[in-house]
Amino acid sequence: MRRDLKLHAYKIQLTQELKPQDHGQRRTFAAWALEQLQVDPAFARKIIFSDEAHFRVNGYVNKQNCRIWADQNPEVTCSIAMHPAKVTVWCGFWAGGVIGPYFFEDAMGNALTVNGDRYRAMINDFLWPQLDDMDLTDIWFQQDGATCHTARATLDLLHEKFNGFIISRGGDVHWPPRSCDITPLDFFLWGYVKSQVYADKPETISALRANIIRVLGQVDAEMCGKVLENWTMRMHAVQRSRGGHLNDIIFHT
Repeated sequence: MRRDLKLHAYKIQLTQELKPQDHGQRRTFAAWALEQLQVDPAFARKIIFSDEAHFRVNGYVNKQNCRIWADQNPEVTCSIAMHPAKVTVWCGFWAGGVIGPYFFEDAMGNALTVNGDRYRAMINDFLWPQLDDMDLTDIWFQQDGATCHTARATLDLLHEKFNGFIISRGGDVHWPPRSCDITPLDFFLWGYVKSQVYADKPETISALRANIIRVLGQVDAEMCGKVLENWTMRMHAVQRSRGGHLNDIIFHT
């Protein structure tokens, strides 16, 4: 096809479906962010972005990207467990590096569902001590609209240190829903970490945890700074797309 018809194979890009009302909320947020950047070009460096992610012991095989080149079909199958062991990780991402990881788990090391009580325990027991040596003047805290994040008790707790500087549903600035393409953890960090964590095929939870800690420790301030430069570009792209998908970034070559 390439040689005879001069055609090329392109992969379908998966994006999160946007609801009709999402476009306006994304435009509003981008306009606010760009206004802040106009006043202070370093504004992106004053946001702590936060999120959780699941890491499973068996990782995953991407059938779209994985190819076996052979002169005949090797008929290879890959068996996976129905409910593989996993860890649930929280991280903060900002210009100074990565805050975390924090593992939501019980005393036996089993992953726990993130609910409001556990999220607030993480804030009190882990996040606040991590921030003790930081000057939080003009520092914003971002989180998505998960119920455990936006419960009144959670927002009241966050206001103790980020009063007036919370980007969240129900916060001081509204975070648009279904917008994983504009949070650095989703468009960069989790994918980067997973690409490294599974390189040596960890077979136990302890090995998986060790890999996560090691890889996150390698994400330095310089790398974070470059990611935040990309975030600024994404704000302009949201404005150009009138709140739609970021096609000029997604399909950039």
